[in-house]
Amino acid sequence: MTSVIHDIGYQRYQGARLGRGFAVRSLYLHSLRTAYGLGRSAKAKIFSWLVAGLVLTVAAVVAGVRAITGEVLMDYPEFADGAVVLVVLFVAVVAPELVSRDLRSGVLALYFSRPLRRTDYAWAKLAALVSALWLLLAAPMLVMFVAGAFSMDSWSGVWREAGDFAGGLGYAALYAVVFGSIALAIASLIGRRAVAAGAVVAAFLVTTPVVGLLEVVGGENAQYLAGLFSPATLMLGVHGWLFGEVDALYPGPFGLWYGVVTVAVVAAFTGALLMRYRRVQR
Repeated sequence: MTSVIHDIGYQRYQGARLGRGFAVRSLYLHSLRTAYGLGRSAKAKIFSWLVAGLVLTVAAVVAGVRAITGEVLMDYPEFADGAVVLVVLFVAVVAPELVSRDLRSGVLALYFSRPLRRTDYAWAKLAALVSALWLLLAAPMLVMFVAGAFSMDSWSGVWREAGDFAGGLGYAALYAVVFGSIALAIASLIGRRAVAAGAVVAAFLVTTPVVGLLEVVGGENAQYLAGLFSPATLMLGVHGWLFGEVDALYPGPFGLWYGVVTVAVVAAFTGALLMRYRRVQR
């Protein structure tokens, strides 16, 4: 019996090899699109766009009231604080969608084959979640800025409004980094998306009673510091430190502490995320 070699047309790839940087950028863009369900079925778009629609609706109401009456219902940082429940729901659904699916389906071996590194994967996913969350807050702020700018009767007023808008965008970015790093680190530990979403929500909710308890049983300083133990109140303290006191206890005389703890929280959860993918099995 003789053997026959058949030429079925396979050829070696002769094009440019785009390398690691292109792989990271592609993963980031793909993950950002996934956060909003772009390029996927209508079902995958429902929740993200529903949340985005709700946040935009609130911004439109605030902008409309200002345009008609001149009254500022809330400034840009206050808008981010007011949307905290929707922000938690958003990251609770999107973070598992970005990492839990890959973990459960076993495709990480394909990502880590070459040239993408494990830390590249983690950074790309984190950057995508942070970007998606920032866009969730920044787009409504833009609506508020347009309404505010057109209500001004001088260029100096528009310039001041632009400065406030820039501060709001920075605060939104900080919000996105804090909530995104916490949510993604938790979701990266769990393969089932529903369970991961519940764990993310629980992580944000279980800290709230701790804050309330410390406010009740603690002394004056303990009341000021109670906000350090929950992401939402932590951001309220940072808001008060950066933009002036708000209608809450935080941060009192401990504004710098809130800033330091915020940096520590981001560093701790980002480090945990990177460590998770250094140790995850292929």
